[in-house]
Amino acid sequence: MPENADKPQLVLMGRIGAAHGIRGEVRIKSHTEVPIDIASYGPLTDKTGARRFEIVNARLAKDMVIARLKGVTDRTEAEKLNGTDLYVARSAIETPEDEDEFLQSDLIGLEVRDTEGRRLGRIKAILNYGASDIVEVALDAGGSALFPFTRAVVPEIDIDQGFATLVPPDESEVADADAS
Repeated sequence: MPENADKPQLVLMGRIGAAHGIRGEVRIKSHTEVPIDIASYGPLTDKTGARRFEIVNARLAKDMVIARLKGVTDRTEAEKLNGTDLYVARSAIETPEDEDEFLQSDLIGLEVRDTEGRRLGRIKAILNYGASDIVEVALDAGGSALFPFTRAVVPEIDIDQGFATLVPPDESEVADADAS
C-alpha cells in the first residue's frame, strides 16, 4: 500500500489568487476538470485543515473562478487569502470510473516496479508542463527520474495493491521521437 495510506488524505482543489472587486470576492485557480465544479465539493480547507472555506457564490471568468467565500466581506479580507491552497478530503471525491483516469493524489506514493516485479522506487509527483503528463519517480537507488506518463511506459496501475509497473523507454526511442 502507499506509504501515506493510513493518513487522512487531502486533495488540492485550487488556489486562491488576487481579490476581485471591493466586496470580498476572490479569484480561484481551480484544479478540477470543469473549473466551476470546485464550488460543488462543499467546504474546502487549508492544508492543515484548521481553516474552512465555503464558496457561497461562484462564476467563471475566462480560466478563473470568481467566488464569494462565507465570512469574507471586503477586499482587505480577500487580499489576506491570496496564495491559500484549497483542499478537500479524498473521501469527498468519487473514484473515476474510466480505468485510464486517476486522481494524482491516488498515484503519489505508489510503489514503482519493473516488469519483473522488482521495486524501483515510489511515485513522487505527476507533472505537466503543457505537452503531456510526466511521472516523477523517487528511485530507491537514489535521486529521481522523469518518465512520460503513457500506457506504454506505465502499462499497469493498481491503486488497491499500491503499485505501478514501469517500462522505461529505450533512449534511442526517445531520441527518435524527439527527432520527429
